[in-house]
Amino acid sequence: MLRWIIPLIVIAVVEFYSFQAIRTVSKSKIVLAVYILATLITIIYIVYNFLQFDRSVGQTQQSMLAMGMFLIFVVPKILIAVVLFGEDIFRFFKAIIVHFMGDNDGGKFMPTRRRFVSQIALGLASIPFTSLIYGMTIGKYNFKVIKKTLSFPDLPDSFDGVTITHISDIHSGSFDNHEKIEYAIDLINEQNSDLVLFTGDIVNTHAKEMHPWIETFKKIHNPVLGKYSILGNHDYGEYSDWSSEEAKEENFKEIKDLHRQIDFKLLLNQNVKIQKGKDFIRLVGVENWGKHFKKAGDLNIASEGVSNDEFKILMSHDPSHWDAEVQHDERNYHLTLSGHTHGFQFGIEIPGFLKWSPVQYVYKQWAGLYENMGRFIYVNRGFGFHAFPGRVGIMPEITVITLKKGGFTVKDL
Repeated sequence: MLRWIIPLIVIAVVEFYSFQAIRTVSKSKIVLAVYILATLITIIYIVYNFLQFDRSVGQTQQSMLAMGMFLIFVVPKILIAVVLFGEDIFRFFKAIIVHFMGDNDGGKFMPTRRRFVSQIALGLASIPFTSLIYGMTIGKYNFKVIKKTLSFPDLPDSFDGVTITHISDIHSGSFDNHEKIEYAIDLINEQNSDLVLFTGDIVNTHAKEMHPWIETFKKIHNPVLGKYSILGNHDYGEYSDWSSEEAKEENFKEIKDLHRQIDFKLLLNQNVKIQKGKDFIRLVGVENWGKHFKKAGDLNIASEGVSNDEFKILMSHDPSHWDAEVQHDERNYHLTLSGHTHGFQFGIEIPGFLKWSPVQYVYKQWAGLYENMGRFIYVNRGFGFHAFPGRVGIMPEITVITLKKGGFTVKDL
């Protein structure tokens, strides 16, 4: 019970200030009544869905909508509360000064709340309000193709110019629009890459989430160098209650088989030779290894038979693996491909000027390309979405990487 007290107090304070802002700006009883009614309906809907959440079922369209409504309900009002609380501090100190000067406002201790401050607060609140609605309606399917060219001095000659399409974090259980997913698959195929790689989280929890989408994802073309995949933290069924360990294990087997059904070769702490002409590179795929999540990945087992001087691409779902182990490994993994963070599905990205998301305070490598002593990691922002049914500022991504022979350089296309 105690764990609910602080959140309830915060929501009560936020709601108090929000009502103050509305009442200051508009004296219409109809407006106030509509606001109160809409607030009560929203609170009832959110509380009902949170109380109905069943861990054995996991995330549903309804629970995601409730989460979206919660954010729309709370985040803008927090801004209102901050602005009006700041005004209250000013009003308080002004009241003390006026009190000792004997010039109270009509005998009141606190000066009247100013209308323009409430207007500013409501204007600021409209920014996250409209952004969250955009993210839930348009942003979550606003797929972006991001292209990078990476040059390596030891890239085998035959691989000069090879292209890789990288996707991650499908989270098929969150989808609700076949047309948009078909469009995204068409985007993937339009890249006509030599190699397609998927770095985990095919579902939220249950294998059945992918069943309506198998035929859609089978349409991803089979490129000359193949399609390969790995598992992500959500693929192990860790975030659900199961009737038995056998049920959990059966679900896990079905999830692994989904990769076969969409024509991807699943690498489970394994590596394969990717042959082109007389040359080859090594593709290494580890199971999930996360600083904060399941550690099923084993880089040593996955790299058996791989020599230090071979050119290597590593697929590892969680970028914390690169930060903790990979970037300093003597085997020299030239390029690591990850996902997992989704860029928090919320942030600000202005190319060449600003890149920010709350997730950067948890993950050092959270979206895009990072380098350390000629070793690179690319963190895909994710194909799908999870928990919050939208994306604000951090769009779903299809990455295309071109490998070039030469000195270490990076080029955006």
